[in-house]
Amino acid sequence: METNNTRVGVYVDVSNIAQNGGFGMHYEVLREFACRNNGIAVRLNAYVAFDEEMAKNNPEYHNKSESFHSILRDFGYKVIVKKVKWFIDEHGTRYGKSNADLEMAVDALLQSERLDYVLLVTGDGDFLQVVRALQNKGCRVEALAFSHVSNELRNEVDLFTSGFLVPELLPFDNANESWKKIVRGICYSFNHDKRFGFMRFLENISGGLWKTDSRKEDSPYGTAFIHSTRIPDNVDMSSLPSREQIFEFELRTGKEGWVAENVKTVYHY
Repeated sequence: METNNTRVGVYVDVSNIAQNGGFGMHYEVLREFACRNNGIAVRLNAYVAFDEEMAKNNPEYHNKSESFHSILRDFGYKVIVKKVKWFIDEHGTRYGKSNADLEMAVDALLQSERLDYVLLVTGDGDFLQVVRALQNKGCRVEALAFSHVSNELRNEVDLFTSGFLVPELLPFDNANESWKKIVRGICYSFNHDKRFGFMRFLENISGGLWKTDSRKEDSPYGTAFIHSTRIPDNVDMSSLPSREQIFEFELRTGKEGWVAENVKTVYHY
């Protein structure tokens, strides 16, 4: 997405993301990511579930929900509230449902007439046909999600980005840590004979994500050396290199650049 003034539409299934690895996601960073390269946010839609029954009986839930919705609006998102509906199954078990898929799909399709680029923030495979329809309308369609992402969705969009890899999008477990000291990335190269490889991570979101060669000045990526002794025991080294495994690691300055230390696994697609 290199064209200036690209008209951007972002559609977030908030419940899907929060329940699948993205709880605590920074929505202002999501907006920056979607509008990288001078994009213009034409539509920012956040579809949120709201349990009216719980809100009546639980003031804390009500207040937190209202506060969250206000924060989303402060960042420029239109909040579409989907009320939880309660049902009883054949075993007498009561369960709630709040599915935003249909409304989110219809909105994206109708509003795509004025968009160049659509970012679907969901890992739900039910959006396959929506992706194809948007692409046939001439939109570039990308998806961003964290865990439990449909493989079919990842393969159908023009670009899938793991939310774990976007700088500052998801907070670290230790709130005092910051991106630059600790990053998340993938092992894109590994020499099994010499028992070392290289990690690639996003340093910023200002450049084209397709510029994966960190040696280029305009690449948004950084590279860190990693020795096999730094790879966690729960990782099958025969599977490396791999785009499917997300690692978190500290950056240490070495003789020839960054070195990955204190490596741990985050997720495996």
